[in-house]
Amino acid sequence: MIYITGDTHRDFARVEEFCEEYGTTEDDILIILGDVGINYYLDDRDDEIKEELSQLPITLLCIHGNHEERPEFIDSYTEKMWRGGLVFFEEDYPNILFAKDGEIYDFDGRKAIAIGGAYSIDKYYRLYFRLAWFESEQPDEYTKKYVENKLEAVGWKVDYALSHTGPLKYLPYEKFLPDMDQSQVDKSTEEWLDYIEDNLNYETWYFGHYHCNIFSGKTMILYEEIVALGE
Repeated sequence: MIYITGDTHRDFARVEEFCEEYGTTEDDILIILGDVGINYYLDDRDDEIKEELSQLPITLLCIHGNHEERPEFIDSYTEKMWRGGLVFFEEDYPNILFAKDGEIYDFDGRKAIAIGGAYSIDKYYRLYFRLAWFESEQPDEYTKKYVENKLEAVGWKVDYALSHTGPLKYLPYEKFLPDMDQSQVDKSTEEWLDYIEDNLNYETWYFGHYHCNIFSGKTMILYEEIVALGE
């Protein structure tokens, strides 16, 4: 089975409980829609939590978020083909995979494109207090072109879009922090995803980032819920 959930931010209690309750194996896949949090400190603390996750009876496919470094900038990661697309992985943790933005994966005949990244509204707080912030948090122009070229190659048609943030038109504005000046928030990624969505023939768009669970029309915003892909 293939399942999907929202941001974990290094807290995998619900994933562990899910694996136990449903008796999962490494043949089962759990897609995490960004901010997994295991490439955050870039030291032994990350290794410790990856070691714990490597013992779980499930395969994790992680979308890149904005509170973590991109795996392509971490020396321990290499690329391999997996379900028709490239993923990043570390040999010590073979059940933990990171999707490469723009790659299209085959889930039992259903196609899903991965598009990671977002702007951190706490960017300046993190910089001020010398907390981890990653310049690579949003897709750059090369990544955007790579995504568009991959979609062009399949005629802009997939079954699912898997992203961290979502198209601008589908953002849950009612869930935004009331004291945050939205005019100061960089929404260029969401604006670009609007362009992608306008041109894409798809069934369901899944994204996380907003720490809420909202199912509406063709979009699913996920946080703590774990659902079956396509249901």
